[in-house]
Amino acid sequence: MMNSSRRGRRSGGGSGVTGLLYPLLGACLWAAALGYRPVIIVHGLFDSSGDFKNLQRFINETHPGTNVTVIDLFDRSASLQPMWKQVEGFKAAIYPIMQNAADGVHFICYSQGGLVCRGILSTLPDHNVHSFISLSSPQAGQYGDTDYLRYIFPQFVKSNLYHLCYTGIGQRISICNYWNDPHHRDLYVNSSDYLALLNSERANPNSTEWKKNFLKITKLVLIGGPDDGVITPWQSSQFGFYDDNETVVEIQQQEVYLRDVFGLKTLAARGDLILCSVPGVEHVYWHSNETVFHTCMEKWLV
Repeated sequence: MMNSSRRGRRSGGGSGVTGLLYPLLGACLWAAALGYRPVIIVHGLFDSSGDFKNLQRFINETHPGTNVTVIDLFDRSASLQPMWKQVEGFKAAIYPIMQNAADGVHFICYSQGGLVCRGILSTLPDHNVHSFISLSSPQAGQYGDTDYLRYIFPQFVKSNLYHLCYTGIGQRISICNYWNDPHHRDLYVNSSDYLALLNSERANPNSTEWKKNFLKITKLVLIGGPDDGVITPWQSSQFGFYDDNETVVEIQQQEVYLRDVFGLKTLAARGDLILCSVPGVEHVYWHSNETVFHTCMEKWLV
């Protein structure tokens, strides 16, 4: 192959290569001039890196030359591994990208991946994440009879899954780490090894430090919608959740917001908390919906 390339250049065939190189170089210089930060994408439950080709295309069409990395870890069934294990794995893969990005990076974190990213942002003191875009992620927890639940736990429904999830064995399964049963709040607070700690709903000696780390982000963009069909309630994607009557309490009335436990109220006061709701989008299509990208993500990826 190398010899044929050399022959091509001698015969003038190199003009085709040059013709490809100049636009590519121009795009990279343009990206540098406009300050497009690298984008890191973290997938959700049962996904893999290959599922985000449309989102990568949207980014590169609107912001040419942007370095987009979809982290290829914990794919498919491996996404059921415990959340803290995933946080450590993704953190190790992402940290070198951060170190090579002097102006910082952006996070787009989908579904369960949004909670993985919160774990990274809370526990990594020297992260340089600019925009954290949480794309249809159960940020306040999950409580619903969905297809995912029936697939993972065919013998359970939402009302009795706490019997498994709030045990040591259950906490080895990712979804149980953020299963939030509003009818068994004490069990959730005392048993959840992940979400209850992230939210400082259980005493956490690291809470002050984690809040300080999390607040290093410049923007928090929370994307969700009423036709999601998986995140339950859908308002969990924007930190709303059920009370014990299964009435949704919106973010501004949630204890974690009112007490500013990990920084939501501070972000809102700074003008850096953005809620973007889009109807008509099913859960599996958020990352491939161009309207969602242009409406909720594009402007924050500069």
